[in-house]
Amino acid sequence: MDGWLRGLGLASIVANVGIVVTGGAVRLTKSGLGCPTWPRCTDASYTTTPEMGVHGVIEFGNRLLTFVVIAIAVAALIAAVLERPRRRPLVVLALVTLIGLPMQGVIGGITVLTNLNPWVVGLHFLGSIFVITTAYQFYRRVVDAPLTTAPPVLLRRLAWVITGVSLAVVVVGVIVTNAGPHSGDGGVKRNHLDPELITQLHVDLVMLLIGLSVAYWFAARLTGAQTRPALILIAVELSQSLIGFVQHFTHLPVILVGLHMLGACLVWIATLHVLHSTRTPEQIKI
Repeated sequence: MDGWLRGLGLASIVANVGIVVTGGAVRLTKSGLGCPTWPRCTDASYTTTPEMGVHGVIEFGNRLLTFVVIAIAVAALIAAVLERPRRRPLVVLALVTLIGLPMQGVIGGITVLTNLNPWVVGLHFLGSIFVITTAYQFYRRVVDAPLTTAPPVLLRRLAWVITGVSLAVVVVGVIVTNAGPHSGDGGVKRNHLDPELITQLHVDLVMLLIGLSVAYWFAARLTGAQTRPALILIAVELSQSLIGFVQHFTHLPVILVGLHMLGACLVWIATLHVLHSTRTPEQIKI
């Protein structure tokens, strides 16, 4: 059963990151209103029609992926319930992940009904971050070996600080995107914030995050704790920063913006990996 749980947990993470990437493709190809209403694609049809062209296909395809993600979440919940001995945390995490997905679908529908309101679009992305978090925790509960010793308290606190700053980077990054030119549809309004000002705030937070991550690596090395999670996080952060700088100075080409959205998910997952590496033996039993 562990093999099934491990596979389903990993599939859930990949699928939820994938739906973020395809959602980005909807936005970057100006297909956000390819299906102009919700839950139907048109007033008369739940599916796209030939008259709607490629934008309708892209938007409808993203909607269909939601059912794939839900199917994986249902399978993970069933596997967690059937496991013997049953681990209650796995069941709870699988259930929360499953509940989060239709809620994400509703938020996605509201983005269409509000003509791609940038704040609702941002909330839709952050909803995916929440679901990715629960899916990741489910996966780690399956694959992790029991702990016998706890990492230093200061290291755990630093990991929580990094998590908070990483979340702030993601949130401000969403606001930066909502102030930029890729609105999801040619006639959609933006959030009216100064793009240069909000971008500078985003860059400052990224620099802070990288500095904290490097400090965590040094602290982990000095205390004999795991250093690999910090190295992975730093590598992902630097790669994401490079993409961010290049896309900014090349006037936001859609391919790089899409890669940056993928990178945001990877930074968050790497952050969760660092935080999870500081768990205590008591926490793993909960």
